[in-house]
Amino acid sequence: MSNPTPHSMSPGSVSPSPVVPRNGLGTAGFVLGLIGLIFSLIPLIGVIAWPLVILGLVFSLIGFFRARGGKATNKGMSIAGIVVSAVGLVMCILWLGAFGNAANEVDKEANRETAIRYEVTGDARNASVSYTTFGDGTTSTSEETVAELPWSKDLTTKGLFSGGSLTVSTGAEGGSVTCTVTVDGQDAKSSTATGQFATASCDGFGG
Repeated sequence: MSNPTPHSMSPGSVSPSPVVPRNGLGTAGFVLGLIGLIFSLIPLIGVIAWPLVILGLVFSLIGFFRARGGKATNKGMSIAGIVVSAVGLVMCILWLGAFGNAANEVDKEANRETAIRYEVTGDARNASVSYTTFGDGTTSTSEETVAELPWSKDLTTKGLFSGGSLTVSTGAEGGSVTCTVTVDGQDAKSSTATGQFATASCDGFGG
């Protein structure tokens, strides 16, 4: 009686088909994560990296668990995909925070109020005062004739302050005049003039 040959198979038996590695998602996750990471490093363009790094992270995680379960053979690439996708995601979060802060600063600046005080002192009589006024995002010029000094005017402008002007002129009676501009409590400009038809100009401040 002959012994059966090792690994012999009985008639009619079928050998099991080899398992085909399912490496597609792990590879796709690495590629998407790498592209997303590259885009995330570029200012402004980095915003479009959001879907890439998120998909890359999801696919890489699926690929990793497939590899750990023996259904795939690219465990290393899946881990690399998880790493590059996670780094890209962190960069996207940092960009989002930076854009959010910038938007808040713009909004804050657009609604910021600036207090402006115009003052004119001296001994001149019937001085002519011309100054910039503000309102509804526009500027205009107002004029007053001041019989006796000192004179002052308090104004408020909203949004980005681009500057203004204050000019005072003496008349035929002469005398001295000094114009002073204060912005948010800080001295911004001052000028003095003396004599007939002399002019003191306070401009070029702000902006």
